[in-house]
Amino acid sequence: MVGEKATTDITIAKDSQGLHECKDSAVEGGTIAGNTRKELEQKIGKPLFSSENYLHLDKKKQLKKD
Repeated sequence: MVGEKATTDITIAKDSQGLHECKDSAVEGGTIAGNTRKELEQKIGKPLFSSENYLHLDKKKQLKKD
């Protein structure tokens, strides 16, 4: 969600038009989100995403069927 918000705000602020400008804004937003994740992981001392909190695709399909 951080990356989406950052990308949207960058796109609006730069008034990005066209594929290349929007792609550049998306890369900047993704970089901000990645840096935020890394900084948070450093602060809490553990990864945000792990095999323990990962919902496997098979489980998702089962949940949809129920």
